[in-house]
Amino acid sequence: MSISVSSSSSSSLTSHLPKTLNPCPPPKTRILNLLSTTPSKTHLKFTRNLKPPSLPHHLFTLPKPRPNPHLTRTPVQSLFTGIVEEMGQIRQLGPSQDGGFDMRIHSKTLLGDVGLGDSISVNGTCLTVTHFDTGMGEFTVGLSPETLRKTSLIELEAGSFVNLERALKPTTRMGGHFVQGHVDGTGKIVAMEPEGDSLWIKVRTAPELLKYIVPKGFIAVDGTSLTVVKVFDEEGCFNFMLVEYTQQKVVIPLKRVGQKVNLEVDILGKYVERLLSSGIAGAISSS
Repeated sequence: MSISVSSSSSSSLTSHLPKTLNPCPPPKTRILNLLSTTPSKTHLKFTRNLKPPSLPHHLFTLPKPRPNPHLTRTPVQSLFTGIVEEMGQIRQLGPSQDGGFDMRIHSKTLLGDVGLGDSISVNGTCLTVTHFDTGMGEFTVGLSPETLRKTSLIELEAGSFVNLERALKPTTRMGGHFVQGHVDGTGKIVAMEPEGDSLWIKVRTAPELLKYIVPKGFIAVDGTSLTVVKVFDEEGCFNFMLVEYTQQKVVIPLKRVGQKVNLEVDILGKYVERLLSSGIAGAISSS
């Protein structure tokens, strides 16, 4: 119910108020002023039974704050399984208006529940959706110059195929291993040899990455969760095998010898190294 107060009634109401009260400031401001101002001992006298005059209730009713849609944030999701959902195709790759780079990708299945700000793994690189068009079946992700320098995405061009995977949900089956989408470095394909309907691939990488790669261990190659078969320390290489089904679902077989692949090592190895270097493991064993 709304109550209208005319100017005459308002002045009449004001005339009945004690002169020591000033009804002009809004209630919230007046309360703050009373809390922050030290009363003068020489001019104010307090009476124990003094009660403030009753004022209309609506004068003290503050409006409820309205939610700001611009402050709404979706939870950050940046964990993947390494199980490629789809091979998308790049439609456009070039500079953006803000000084970075934009990559527009065609996708047939990923746009069903995509939203702005969602994380999508593109060849193992966690990127953020900045625009999407479900009618065209396309979405756009932003690329920084540092991302292009540190990953194999710099070799891509319009028409290239890329591995795509949406971020993991709590209800998603964990078919691969924990992949963060944080590329540790790149490797170079040095050999591709078929054996029956399978394909052997050998990759050379830097020593600082090779130390985390172990036989039968996990590794993400262009965002694909794979099992390492053998490590060649003297050559600085490791290899893995792709079965026929996997060859049809990922982009690795489409590459040639000499091209780069994104590598993300199993993060468990990093944690173990950190614990050993900090001396925690020794302290635990001695206790």
